[in-house]
Amino acid sequence: MRRTLIGRQSFTGRGALSNPPGRFDKQQLASVDDGWYQEEAPESINTTLEPDRAREVITTNDSPDVPFEQSINPYRGCESSCIYCYARPSHAYMGLSPGLDFETRLFYKADAAKVLEGQLARPGYVCKSITLGANTDPYQPVERRMKVTRSILEVLARTRHPVAIITKHALVLRDLDLLAGMAREGLVSVAVSVTTLDTELKRVMEPRAASPQARLRTLATLSAAGIPTSVMAAPMIPALNDHELEAILEAAAAAGVRWAGYVVVRLPYEIKDLFGEWLTEHFPDRAAHVMSLIRDMRGGRDNDPRFGTRMRGTGPYAQLLGNRFRLACRRLKLNSEPRASLDTTRFRPPGPAGPSVAQLQLGL
Repeated sequence: MRRTLIGRQSFTGRGALSNPPGRFDKQQLASVDDGWYQEEAPESINTTLEPDRAREVITTNDSPDVPFEQSINPYRGCESSCIYCYARPSHAYMGLSPGLDFETRLFYKADAAKVLEGQLARPGYVCKSITLGANTDPYQPVERRMKVTRSILEVLARTRHPVAIITKHALVLRDLDLLAGMAREGLVSVAVSVTTLDTELKRVMEPRAASPQARLRTLATLSAAGIPTSVMAAPMIPALNDHELEAILEAAAAAGVRWAGYVVVRLPYEIKDLFGEWLTEHFPDRAAHVMSLIRDMRGGRDNDPRFGTRMRGTGPYAQLLGNRFRLACRRLKLNSEPRASLDTTRFRPPGPAGPSVAQLQLGL
């Protein structure tokens, strides 16, 4: 796998401004102006897709900071191009850059449905809820034509396997036929991330994600269909979007959402440099202040990886944010009742005698 050298430049529809080497790269590339003719740099970069073949698609997790043990990521890399994405460093394991490569060089799980069926059919398989969207968005733009997420959901619906979905794309509504049927069986929940209500901030921070208004309409449609929904105000970035916390929760509550959560921005590994570069380009007047507040919540560092604190931060600013969240939720009656666990007792391993999607939708 060879990484393309791309100097710092703003590209249409992309979040990162450069393509720095990953932390495992042994070779360093540098551009040199030797005086010869150079073609004009393009204004945009096309997305490339390659199959990612694996013997398993379910991954397990034992982190105490996240509420799930199993997840599936239909894609590696994410065209949503969110500059803050904590999954960016994962591209370094493939010899690619967490910068522009992460947004433009994507890999899809070939034969995901078939591989998943094989895993679910194993005699020792124990049914536990599966999360879609833990690392990269399962409904990112390429899903519209690849339909990998759709194929996975079809298997989970047919086997009555519970699934929790996290996305920031309205494309999830394409699968409302499956989701509504699963919801009647207590098999699905959907969380939509709403980072900002400011369309201009969204444009530069999450270039190819759905608009804030589209996400709120998605929450309203899902809620009206009887699908348990929650809003994730994530990530909260001090002096950039954290002032919108209450407004985001209010808009979500008005859309019928009953549960909410938030996460403070995380800057592990290469993300701290990519994010700092982006801040300086788009918000030069407050870049230093934003980073100062982030460090105040991270014990003086750009990132604090410790379990128990990495999601919410520490210190006065983090405590204030947490208090604001709790007060807003109490006022809006969000999180006012425990959220029911997804039902694992209905699971039926794949096989010719398994229930059909049509039966599931009819509630049979």
